[in-house]
Amino acid sequence: MTATVAAVDLGATSGRVVRAEVGPATLRLEEVARFENRPVRIADGLHWSVPSLYDEAMRGVATASRMPGDASLASVAVDSWAVDYALLRRGSLLGIPFSYRDDRTARGLELVDRVIAQPQLYERCGLQRMPFTTINQLMVDRERGLLEVADRLLMLPDLFGYWMTGRMVAERTNVSTTGLMRLDEEWDTELMAMLGIPASLLAEVVDPGTRIGPIDAVTRSHYGIEGAPDVFAVGSHDTASAVVAVPMEPGGAYVSSGTWSLVGIETAAPIATPAALDASFTNEGGVDGRTRFLKNVMGLWILSESVRTWQAAGERLGLPELLAAAAAVEWAVPVFDPTDDAFYPPGDMPARIRSWFEERGQRPPQGRAEVVRCILESLAEGYARALRDAAAISGQAIERVHVVGGGARNALLCQLTADRTGLPVVAGPVEASAIGNVLVQARALGAAPATLEELRALVRATHELVEYRPRAR
Repeated sequence: MTATVAAVDLGATSGRVVRAEVGPATLRLEEVARFENRPVRIADGLHWSVPSLYDEAMRGVATASRMPGDASLASVAVDSWAVDYALLRRGSLLGIPFSYRDDRTARGLELVDRVIAQPQLYERCGLQRMPFTTINQLMVDRERGLLEVADRLLMLPDLFGYWMTGRMVAERTNVSTTGLMRLDEEWDTELMAMLGIPASLLAEVVDPGTRIGPIDAVTRSHYGIEGAPDVFAVGSHDTASAVVAVPMEPGGAYVSSGTWSLVGIETAAPIATPAALDASFTNEGGVDGRTRFLKNVMGLWILSESVRTWQAAGERLGLPELLAAAAAVEWAVPVFDPTDDAFYPPGDMPARIRSWFEERGQRPPQGRAEVVRCILESLAEGYARALRDAAAISGQAIERVHVVGGGARNALLCQLTADRTGLPVVAGPVEASAIGNVLVQARALGAAPATLEELRALVRATHELVEYRPRAR
């Protein structure tokens, strides 16, 4: 038996719809739609164009449903970046959802700190201290009076699911990134009472693989979606779906490398120790009750913003030429801390990198090639440091590093990661989030293997992977 399913995979810079054929020994994907995702700045801050994203996604689902094949489209599921959400009243949006890069997040962090200290908060939710976490954003909404009006909070994939089916749920892996969930993966209503966040906002928590319902007739008619595909919850945080598709075995670690880099390991239970807090590790829910013990490292956002800055100034060099020039740099370049908050907002990254070094009395990289090499060396060193900490804190030996996502295409970054970790690096698959999404759907339909280990074996058997060996330094 095989199943035909579609994944709506939303990233912080682009979205796509992928159609897949999945069976016990089959895993074939085809991208049927791709669209940009750009935040929009209006008077009150930086927002996502969520209705436009939904419209693009549904047009892609319609295309997937009309493609020739032996089987009709059985189901669809949505994954996206974490932490951002919509507030609703009686089923209607109260406003355009904010982007996690809006500068209101600093105010939210301050408001949470007034109520509960970070060590106590970490004991409850196990999340790395980050300004954009949902709990911080909600405190700004509370201050502005929005929580007095709202009657429901939905994470963005759950919002799309609601628009497709009319049912409101909260998928567990994404909820685990909010700061509102306890380590036992239940809503922390006691904490919410302390913060003045109404528990009535909360939807029913569901696990990956849960059927939400069929796409409603009005939506099918409007977009020309053929058949009556079901909507499923999957690991709706895109990293949760990506980790499903990491073709790792015992001793494996992962770097889900894209706009952000999520660097870590999979554990059977959360690790919320003082050592984990000090090392800024986070515990996020994974598929099948696993824990993603990881650290956020800024990621290829720093590189893409640098390229955007140069192109805005009239430079014509594209990323391939810049990477080739960076690979030709044979001399040592300095490295910076890619987790520094200075690199979080949009803007002139080359200037921020230069300032970072000058503020510390160090010589910054000179010229485009050195800057790109510096960014990639810094990311690789950030990965290596995070993996050393993960091994020390968890007691798990790491023998191999898997790079999935867009960073798997970056041969220089993968090689530098192997060099700085001293471990073999396996690159691929690139489309890990979409793969994890369709695998969980197909499993729920009875068309894919039952365990994560078997799903990962299917990825290994059906996808070409590239290995990088560490070089002597």
